[in-house]
Amino acid sequence: MIAEIIQAQPETIRTIWIEGGITVWVQFFDGGRLAFDRDWFAIRVASVKATLPETPLERNERLHEELSIICNKFGIQTGQIDWLSFSTKLYQDRQCIGLVGCNAQGLWYARRTQLGCNQFAHSAEIVVASLGVRLTVAA
Repeated sequence: MIAEIIQAQPETIRTIWIEGGITVWVQFFDGGRLAFDRDWFAIRVASVKATLPETPLERNERLHEELSIICNKFGIQTGQIDWLSFSTKLYQDRQCIGLVGCNAQGLWYARRTQLGCNQFAHSAEIVVASLGVRLTVAA
């Protein structure tokens, strides 16, 4: 990413550091250095980062957050999450009510039993509701 910002070959960059909270320095293997204004550099980093694909960790964090919100809304809990496939069992009153997950295409799925048929949807809320779970109502 740094190489793209300063238009250099990645293998030529030795290190990068911020000096005095104002200047970003890039040092090259050949001994040369370039200085950049911190704010200018931060804007370029943000614009390049916005074009990068989501990492698996970022995807899992986003999916976990979405699922947590929906589980709270329905008053249910998740089991241990399989982070590789992003799937988990759902529990209501300690009773397993089904399995939910999100596939590589970004579609959420749910099924009542381990060998059951998947129900697919574009949101976690729809697949949780497909398991027959009703929204919790405040007393």
